[in-house]
Amino acid sequence: MPKTWPVWLGGLLGIAAISAAFATQPNLVTQWQYAAKYTARVGFPLLILAYVARPLVELTRSNWSKSILAKRKYIGLGFAVSHTIHLAALVTAIEVSGQGKGIVTYVFGGLAYAILYAMALTSNPAAMKAMGGKWWKRLHRTGIHYLWFIFLQSYVGRALQDDTRVEGVLLASVAIVAALIRFAAWMKMRRKRPAAPVAAG
Repeated sequence: MPKTWPVWLGGLLGIAAISAAFATQPNLVTQWQYAAKYTARVGFPLLILAYVARPLVELTRSNWSKSILAKRKYIGLGFAVSHTIHLAALVTAIEVSGQGKGIVTYVFGGLAYAILYAMALTSNPAAMKAMGGKWWKRLHRTGIHYLWFIFLQSYVGRALQDDTRVEGVLLASVAIVAALIRFAAWMKMRRKRPAAPVAAG
């Protein structure tokens, strides 16, 4: 199996999500509204896998975690593909329904896509070399935290609504657990760092 299979998986999941919406909803408006909803859901696991890939290795040193880390770039690109399909579905849903989003959603959502595409376009050794390792790491570390936060706040919002509470609680919990994994790995690595020498007085 080619190592780029997560990229193709992201595309297939996005297309499958749209197909599921069209197969289960009664009219064009709800079909595209649910297509936007489903495409966001299927991309979320790919983001979470990319988010916890290195921390899992630092915590477990297992072969399965190392396998995930080895594919992290393509998992991230798979998320970019699936979320691009989500963007197309979302824009179409807004067009056919005539129901726009609030300015806050456009600003923070637009920034999320700008960061996502910046990360995707720089996911190669040439870009890392051109940017310098320090700035490349800053972009990707900040970017993946921001994308995680966008999903978290969306799911927390759903958890606060009666009709989407169960869905929101479950998905927000996944995001929080992922953050706890990263925090646990950070704490482990921090404890392993040698203490700075004390200067003689």
